[in-house]
Amino acid sequence: MTDKQELEKLKKDLNRLESEIEKKDKEIKDKDDEIEKKDEKMEDYKDQLQRLQADFENYKKRSEKDMKEYVRYANELLILKVIDAYEDLGRALEADSKDLKDGVDIIYKKLKDILKGEGLCEIKAKGEKFDPFKHEALMVEDNENYNDDFVIEELGRGYTLGPKVIKYSKVKVCKKK
Repeated sequence: MTDKQELEKLKKDLNRLESEIEKKDKEIKDKDDEIEKKDEKMEDYKDQLQRLQADFENYKKRSEKDMKEYVRYANELLILKVIDAYEDLGRALEADSKDLKDGVDIIYKKLKDILKGEGLCEIKAKGEKFDPFKHEALMVEDNENYNDDFVIEELGRGYTLGPKVIKYSKVKVCKKK
């Protein structure tokens, strides 16, 4: 191969290499543009996430505030219902002894109706089978009139508010020896 031919070959190789370098430069530029777009998108997602986190924190604070207001308002309604019975009790205490008993009976019935209207129910205990989810056994006794594990006596009333037990009945339970 002559010098001229070799020079021609080198020129062709150089042109080919320059062309490849241009292609690679274009690919690198395209990849850089793609990375830049993805970085921008990632920043947008990060900003969105931070806004969502702030919105969620604000929502939690608002919800807690609303719940406190709701509870206070619910208590207010119950208090308004109890005020009448409270005032009646005051009037009954000012009355003579015969009227006092009648007044207290009326107030007792009024309070019972208010509590029942709010969903309060007494737990039946005496003569029932002992249920640890409703009753609290304070005493046990062998009693011939009752079967084993049945409530002999109610020592303190228990109550449910809806399906939830809010005060357990305190009871004496029959345990056979």
